[in-house]
Amino acid sequence: MQAERLMTAHRGATENPVNRFEKIQIEPDADQPSFHSDSTSWNPDDEYGGRPQGPRTQFFKDHSQTVITRNDSPDVGFTASLNPYRGCEHGCIYCYARPTHEYLGFSAGLDFESKIMVKEDAPELLRQELMSPKWQPQVIFMSGVTDCYQPVEAKLKLTRRCLEVLVEFRNPVFIITKNRLVTRDIDLLTELARLQAAEAWLSITTLDPELRKVMEPRTAPPAARLAAIRELAQAGIRVGVNVAPVIPGLTDHEMPAILQAAADAGATAAGYTVVRLPYGVAPLFEKWLTTHFPDRREKVLNRLRSLRGGKLNDSQWGTRMRGDGLFADQIGQMFEVARRKAGIQGHGGELSAAAFRRPPGAQLALFS
Repeated sequence: MQAERLMTAHRGATENPVNRFEKIQIEPDADQPSFHSDSTSWNPDDEYGGRPQGPRTQFFKDHSQTVITRNDSPDVGFTASLNPYRGCEHGCIYCYARPTHEYLGFSAGLDFESKIMVKEDAPELLRQELMSPKWQPQVIFMSGVTDCYQPVEAKLKLTRRCLEVLVEFRNPVFIITKNRLVTRDIDLLTELARLQAAEAWLSITTLDPELRKVMEPRTAPPAARLAAIRELAQAGIRVGVNVAPVIPGLTDHEMPAILQAAADAGATAAGYTVVRLPYGVAPLFEKWLTTHFPDRREKVLNRLRSLRGGKLNDSQWGTRMRGDGLFADQIGQMFEVARRKAGIQGHGGELSAAAFRRPPGAQLALFS
């Protein structure tokens, strides 16, 4: 285990904490080979001729029978979502989705960012669900849990193939990502945008490239995300910026600069959320602060507790995305002032499902 900890450069977490559901813990050999469903492995470091950084990424086939997930949370802004991947190699230390990996028998730590479940049949499953008479045309949110443009998407193209299905059916899509790779699919997004059926947001936490390296190690640099906003906007696609998550005492002061930079690049919508640390994310985040920002650790944690009723996390609907109290109000006021000053008028557009269609011959293709 010590060897694994020493090799975690370019990873967000530094270890695998105990899975809260598992009574037996397995500590793998650091030299254990990686594999995917076809007994091969891939690491983005290989693509650039670099040496492996941290545990090699492993990919496993996800055998889900459906691909559209529904939720009834009143504070997330969507009902239907699609995630081609479970786990996320971006490795953001604060990611609220980390605990979802524990349902798979993995850890919320290094496992979450190095053991990725791949829904290889996602495009076909999406087609089946859109063909069903039970499907009521509506916006599908991509990256509701893990990023649909994480590094392996450049190789597997599952998100692109899902977008091809959505274009065929003219079903609206809302995308949010931290990766410039979204610009690869401008051709498809433009087709939907003409029907008022596509919107893409870039999530920007910081404009500091050095902070990004240790906080969100395998995401696109801030400048690349701003460039993506510019490319999307120039293509006629409505694009927004999500200042998320805001980390009080660490990144909150950057909010006005992020909003202005995004507006200058062409963003016409904006939103924000405050960091939340459910289950195993809190101790991971605390350890990360101790490692990288020991001088700010207590300030950040105390600010978070002031937002969460004295705790590091509060899952209560209505306040979990923004927090509550004086500091939460101050963050909200800063956002509104900075948004107006940057000239960003809205919080997001209304996407339309009016053009939805089930294409001729699609039913036969299901059984071919």
